[in-house]
Amino acid sequence: MLCQNVRHFGQKLVRRRPLEPTERSESQLARCLNTLDLVALGVGSTLGAGVYILAGEVAKDKAGPAIVLSFLVAALSSVLSGLCYAEFGGRVPCSGSAYLYSYVTVGQLCAFITGWNLILSYVIGAASVARAWSSTFDSLTGNHISRVLQGSFSLHVPYVLAEYPDFFALGLVLLVTGILVLGASESALVTKMFTGLNLLVLSFIILSGFIKGDLHHWQLTEHDYKLATSGSNDTSSLGPLGSGGFVPFGFDGILRGAATCFYAFVGFDCIATAGEEARNPQRSIPVGIVISLFICFLVYFGVSSALTLMLPYYQIDPDSPLPQAFLHVGWAPATYAVAVGTLSALSSSLLGAMFPTPRVIYAMADDGLLFGRLARIHARTHTPIAATIVSGILAALMAFLFKLSDLVDLMSIGTLLAYSLVAFSVLVVRYQPEQDLGKNEKTEVEIIEIKPKLEASLLESVPEVGTSKTLKSLCNPINTIPTPKSGRIVYGCALLLALLLTILCLILAQWPSQLFSGDPVCSTATVLLLLLILRITFIIWRQPQNPTPLHFKVPGVPVVPLMSIFVNVYLMMQMTFRTWAQFGVWMVIGFAVYFGYGIRHSLEKNSDEQPPALNSQALDRNIPSA
Repeated sequence: MLCQNVRHFGQKLVRRRPLEPTERSESQLARCLNTLDLVALGVGSTLGAGVYILAGEVAKDKAGPAIVLSFLVAALSSVLSGLCYAEFGGRVPCSGSAYLYSYVTVGQLCAFITGWNLILSYVIGAASVARAWSSTFDSLTGNHISRVLQGSFSLHVPYVLAEYPDFFALGLVLLVTGILVLGASESALVTKMFTGLNLLVLSFIILSGFIKGDLHHWQLTEHDYKLATSGSNDTSSLGPLGSGGFVPFGFDGILRGAATCFYAFVGFDCIATAGEEARNPQRSIPVGIVISLFICFLVYFGVSSALTLMLPYYQIDPDSPLPQAFLHVGWAPATYAVAVGTLSALSSSLLGAMFPTPRVIYAMADDGLLFGRLARIHARTHTPIAATIVSGILAALMAFLFKLSDLVDLMSIGTLLAYSLVAFSVLVVRYQPEQDLGKNEKTEVEIIEIKPKLEASLLESVPEVGTSKTLKSLCNPINTIPTPKSGRIVYGCALLLALLLTILCLILAQWPSQLFSGDPVCSTATVLLLLLILRITFIIWRQPQNPTPLHFKVPGVPVVPLMSIFVNVYLMMQMTFRTWAQFGVWMVIGFAVYFGYGIRHSLEKNSDEQPPALNSQALDRNIPSA
């Protein structure tokens, strides 16, 4: 009895949603967003204040002029995740993004963890952007606002609360919440306005850099460093210089810069949360993700090129790179354009950060994993009004009171976890048989016709007895279309690969010196890991893929999803122990919500045994008895 209860409880944790959109989710929100709206949303979310700050920080201390290559590597890494989101956005055109994708693939508990962390990531992101908007505006006024607030409402709780309550950020978040309540089309219109202004300013910066820039700044030598210090051999005042030339800090500098630049491309996933509000989601979501990532790469590439051409990389001010660059070339009035662009970027980024939060909350509440009242839709605006107001108030309070700089890494964990699960989902779903039973569209005659064919297919796929025969059947499957057995093989291999890649990333992140110094134990373990990863990847590659046509499919499966998982997990391993401890506290709160409410109110109560799949047992259950 105990074993049966434990088994039943475990089945609840892994129950999955049908791959197809459900009837209840098809007509809830208004389909009013076109491809241009989604592109503006993605670009606005991604091109925040980082484009005005990040290039200076990376160019000065990590990559030099080779920052353009760092952005190229980071863009290619981000594209790996973007392609996975693009395929699933076309497969499941509903609200929820990574939460929904993991729900239909991995299971309910994993989906809840994903959604719970997405909520935290988006809320922290929105609050951080609101604080940055307030700080930027304050600096333009000579810091009068912060001085008054510090003198009147100083807070004295270190490591938790900010130095003073930010009333400006609080009001800004509440204002944006009001815009989001008005409707998705109104929010998209405001986003397009700010994103367009931001792109206009960034285009001016790029053109200015190529007009006033000097190509010699990409070919600096030791002689230039001595001239910068008035002929002195002591160049320590210039900061880290490297070896000169276009790549002063070597290949390692490019990779260290790329790890930082990767976060500059975070934000495109908000496009996937609008799947239920897009007019043609199967087409516009993949196209929107790919185009927005391409635009962001061009802008980052152009701004970093312009910056390093306008002045030597060692003279860049990491806190205010672009205004200082324009002062260096004698274009002081251009600093006002930079200020306008920064505020526009922050405005569109704030809208982009707050837009997906209520969609994820709504999707989880609509599935019964969060409180049902959060799934309420406004009758006129067709927006998730309850989720929008709750998420807006939460973000406003965080922007008002908390010190958010210590929570930015926590936001990154949630984002990278979501990216990894989407890549895993693509890897698994591509090799699964059709899930037609979720639609309830097959007639009794169709089922009876399919059953003999399926049984024959299953008999053909049974391998001969013996270890060698089993391995041979794994590498040379008989069937050309996925079967339930081949789907289970891929699922198991994918889980094992995720574990092995996590161990590999842990070795690379925590013991790189032992690995590259030739330590026999560490080197041997790494080589064996790589061989095992390659072998399991080969087994997955040999399995038959689902031939169902889609508007977009990730190329190079299984390699591309596995590379995406590797990059994301490696970056997660760079986080500090304190960040992981904060993550643990948030997860304890989440588990209390899930086991206290979600697991008992889930709408997938009738699918505790197995997710809908085309197998003989499922067919037997759907054929009426005589």
